[in-house]
Amino acid sequence: MPAIRKPRKKTVLITGAILLALFLGWLIAAFQLFYNVHTTAPKQADAVVMLGGASKERMLEAMMLRFDLKAPYLVLSNTDTPGNASADDYCDTHSNKKIYPDVICFTPKPMDTRGESVALAELAKEYQWKNVTIVTSSYHIQRAGLLMNQCVDADVAMVSTTPQFTPWQWFRRFIIETGGLIDVTLNPQCETKSTD
Repeated sequence: MPAIRKPRKKTVLITGAILLALFLGWLIAAFQLFYNVHTTAPKQADAVVMLGGASKERMLEAMMLRFDLKAPYLVLSNTDTPGNASADDYCDTHSNKKIYPDVICFTPKPMDTRGESVALAELAKEYQWKNVTIVTSSYHIQRAGLLMNQCVDADVAMVSTTPQFTPWQWFRRFIIETGGLIDVTLNPQCETKSTD
């Protein structure tokens, strides 16, 4: 009997060590991809776009960036969700195009980053934008950037904001964004950018 237990114990230890190494490797990669994000400051933009969600974190950055870049348009995703309340309120008070022709609010369909990438592709084509700056949370940069580059026929610059998360919230985001990044890689939103 002892001879049988030793190989099982050894197998369990080796399996545990491999699983731990894989987990730590994923955690390090997720930290680099979703937390320790570095973006290059854009030098120009035809539009500064704030993606939906976390508007308390993202909106001020989008407005300041628009001012700094002297971008003609501020574009906000209007989602009518609790996390986007400040942007939705701004859209409600700035919806008159005659008074605020430089503010564009859009409702993505579907109500996610994929819907936003399609809507922004249409806006970029309609307004003939050559440079678009996208503001979103650091954890969202990789997935959103991949979607925007799949769909938007303009130079896309990504700018990150940093959410105030607990370690558990970051871990949860790492899991969600890893799955999302795999999905966007395996199932692109746009096969080719529009060139019409």
